[in-house]
This record gives sequence, structure tokens and C-alpha cells, in this order.
Amino acid sequence: MFKTIFLAAALFTATIPAMADDLDDIQKKGELVVGVKDSLPPFGVLDPKTRTVSGYDVDFAAAIAKRLNVKLLAKPVDSADRITWLKDKKVDMVIATFTKNAEREAQVDFSYGYFVTGQKFLTKAGRMKDLADIETAAIGTVKGSTSEKQVRKALPNANIMLFEDYPEAVKALSDGRLEAVTTDEPILAGLLNKMANRKQYEIPNVPISLETYGVAVRKGEKRLLKMVNDALLDMEKTGEASKIFERWFGHNTPNPMPRIFVIRGG
Repeated sequence: MFKTIFLAAALFTATIPAMADDLDDIQKKGELVVGVKDSLPPFGVLDPKTRTVSGYDVDFAAAIAKRLNVKLLAKPVDSADRITWLKDKKVDMVIATFTKNAEREAQVDFSYGYFVTGQKFLTKAGRMKDLADIETAAIGTVKGSTSEKQVRKALPNANIMLFEDYPEAVKALSDGRLEAVTTDEPILAGLLNKMANRKQYEIPNVPISLETYGVAVRKGEKRLLKMVNDALLDMEKTGEASKIFERWFGHNTPNPMPRIFVIRGG
């Protein structure tokens, strides 16, 4: 009797199909939907003629899609919507200057870091030599961003003004409504380069944090996360990651920066 029950249970277990996960779903539909920025050069910027998005983050999304042998759909997403869009399955992953931190890691899973930078300020030239120079100033950043939290911590007496995106904040700076805009240095460099009066502004060497960007996937998607991590390590090993960096941050670009990191596991 016990032998019969055991065999029946074993047969029942064997017939239960494995539950599909995000990796299976992506491969089945033949498309990887990635949330990216579309107004944040050089990480992501929209071409008004072709209506396509290009940039550092988009190149990483394309490299991951290629390794999955699926086509890429880059979907513009605001900073405040990144986690919500993942949870609501509007995107399969987010590659959008998404800083890894403990609060976010409680809601999504992050890959190894694929970009490391520091948060600084964009101000009028000569306006700022240290944090004390702007400790009560009007400072703009994007709502829902790590930059907002970091600047509130570093400058608790400052007047923090929040915007939907960084170009809007830079316009407020140009109009005299702000004394500084804060976010990660390469983002500021891209914004500064697009300012008509850029010679009047600068990015002082006053960092307030070190930021590591990761690819975000839905919580618990272990197979997809492993695939992304394997892709990032392979890109570093083959030199593809450094070529992407040179394309957007090399000496001959509008945003020249040294590559101070390598992509590694752990």
C-alpha cells in the first residue's frame, strides 16, 4: 500500500511542469523590454527624427538582448517610475542610471555594477569651492532619485527643489531660479555640454557620494539575473564594456572621463 502511494506521488510530481520565469517569457516573445532614460545624455537620449534612443545604458541593453538572441525594445522611463514599472511588468528590466542601495534592493534585484561615479554639483563658475558655499542654497534635482536623498543628507538646510527630469532643472538654473543642480558627475557633464551658455558654468570637484549603477530585474528572477551578470562579466572580459565607455566618455567625446572601475562579480 505504501509503495503504491509513493509511486503515485512520484508520478504526480513528475507531471507538474516547471513554472516559467521572466527569462523564459523573454525568450518566448523574442523581445527584451528595457526601461531606459531618453533625456539624459550620454546614458540615454531620444533622436527626434528617428524616435530611437541611444546612449551608454542603451548599448548595454542591446548587448544583453543580443546574448539572449532577442530584439531590444528600449522604453523611456522616469526615475520615480523605475521600480513601479518593474513590479507592474511594463518592462523586463531597467538600465537607467539606477543606483544600487539597500532600500531599492529590498524591492528589486540588481546586477553587478556596470558604471561607477560620484554625485557632484553644476553651478555658476566660481560659485562653489566646498559644501559650505551652498549649504542654504536653492538646489535642484529629480524627484525619486538617489541624488535627492544624498543631497538632503549632505545639505540638510538647503532648499531642495524637485523636477521631473534634469533638463528641466538645468533650465531653472539658467533662469536663475536655482543656484545649483546635483546628480552624478557624468550626467552633469552631459547636461553642461548642451547648455548654450556653458562657459559660465562648471562642475566643482566636490563629491558627496559614490554611486554604482546596476541592471534591475524583478525580485526573485534568479535565472535572468544570472544571465545579466554573466553577460556583464563577458563584456568586461572581451573589452566590449570598455569600448562602450570610450564611445560615450572617451577623450574625443563631449563628456571625457577616466574609467575608474572594472565590472567584477560580488
